[in-house]
Amino acid sequence: MIKETNIKECRLLSRGKVRDIYEFNDNLLIITTDRISAFDYILNQTVPDKGKVLNQIALFFFEMTEDIIENHLIHADFKRLPDFLKKYEYLKDRFVVVKKADPLPVECIIRGYITGSGWKEYKSAHTIGGMQVEQEMVESEKFIKPLFTPSTKAVEGHDENITFDSMKQIIGNDLGDEVKIKTEKIFEKCTEYALKKDIIIADTKMEFGLLNNKLIIIDELLTPDSSRFWDVSDYEKGRPQKSYDKQYIRDYLLSTDWDRNSAPPDIPDSIIKDTTMIYRNIFRKLTGNELS
Repeated sequence: MIKETNIKECRLLSRGKVRDIYEFNDNLLIITTDRISAFDYILNQTVPDKGKVLNQIALFFFEMTEDIIENHLIHADFKRLPDFLKKYEYLKDRFVVVKKADPLPVECIIRGYITGSGWKEYKSAHTIGGMQVEQEMVESEKFIKPLFTPSTKAVEGHDENITFDSMKQIIGNDLGDEVKIKTEKIFEKCTEYALKKDIIIADTKMEFGLLNNKLIIIDELLTPDSSRFWDVSDYEKGRPQKSYDKQYIRDYLLSTDWDRNSAPPDIPDSIIKDTTMIYRNIFRKLTGNELS
C-alpha cells in the first residue's frame, strides 16, 4: 500500500488527491498512489492496489484511443528508468513518464446516462450543466445522445459546471470545438468497447492540454476515479446503480452520521477490502487481465 511517495532525487511539483508529480529531466514523473478521496476529503486509509489499477486502466485506454488523439505518455516501463529510480520498487505498474503540456483550465465531462450531480440538477431545474434537457427522464436512464457538460478546474474548492459556450469563451471557439469533438469520439469508441465486456460507462471526465500548440489528452483516462462503470447485467433505469468505483465508500460514509464538514471517519477494514476487489474486478473485466 502506497499512501505517499518521497523520491528524493526528483523535485516534487505537487501532491494531489491521488497522484504525486515530480520533475524528471524535462518531463514529468507521475506516480499513482493508493490514496482515496471522498467528498473532497483524502481519507486516512488507503485502498490496496488502487493506484496500480488506475494507472494500468489509463494506459489501456490511452493506447486504444491513439488513433483519435495523441496523449502525454512517453513510457511506463520500469526497466527504462535510471538506476536511481529503480531502487523505488513500488513504482512498478503505478508510474508514467509524460511530456509536459499546458493543461487547459477546464474539465471535459461527458454523460451517457443521467446520474449523480446531473440527476440532482435535472430533478430541481430540468437542466444539466445549465443546459435545458428536453428528454423526460428517470434516474440512470440513457440519453438519446451523450451530453458534453464541461466545468471549470478549481485549484481549491469545487469545480463549477459551465455551458459549452462559456467554455469556448475561456479557451477559444476553435479549440473548444476540437475538445468537444475529441471527447465525443473517445467516449463513443470506449463505451462501445466496454459494452462488449458487459460494462456500461455511464459518464467520465477528461482533461486536455496543449503541447507545442497541439491538443493532446493528459492526466488519466476512463479510470474508476474519473468515470462511473456499471454492470450491464445489473442495470435497470429508474434507480441508482452499483458502481465499480469508490461510490461504495461514498455510500458507506453517507450511511454514517458524518456531517461532511469535518474530517471523515475511518473506514472499516471490510469496506476497504471490498473496495479493493471492486477496483481489481473492473480492471479484469475491461482489460481481460489479472492485476500483477
